[in-house]
Amino acid sequence: MSFLLERRICSEVLRGKLAPTEGAGYDIVDSQGGRWEVRSISKDGVYFSPSYMVGSGRHFEEKGFLSKLSEIEGYILSDIESFPEIPFWIVSATEVLSWWRNARLGHTTKISREIALRLLSEKAP
Repeated sequence: MSFLLERRICSEVLRGKLAPTEGAGYDIVDSQGGRWEVRSISKDGVYFSPSYMVGSGRHFEEKGFLSKLSEIEGYILSDIESFPEIPFWIVSATEVLSWWRNARLGHTTKISREIALRLLSEKAP
């Protein structure tokens, strides 16, 4: 699903281009040169840490997470559990940093779907 979402968000929302490689620290470059991550909100939730920190045998490092936030404009979050309608939200890196500093993200930045949707509903329009 993320493969398709990245391409659609790239062309229809950000009007940009995909990252040059899958290993880049971002998914999309917008028309102004800003870098964005695309993340899916699934039944398992969503995470904001770099991908290299997620998975078996990997661990969270706050320094790497904060470094990532300084390198991107933010995240495009898509609620894939609502398929075929897939709502999305644009969340700035500043907002994610605020959530982190206010202990609204899990200790590894992974949050449940319910918490993600609650945080997004509290966002100013």
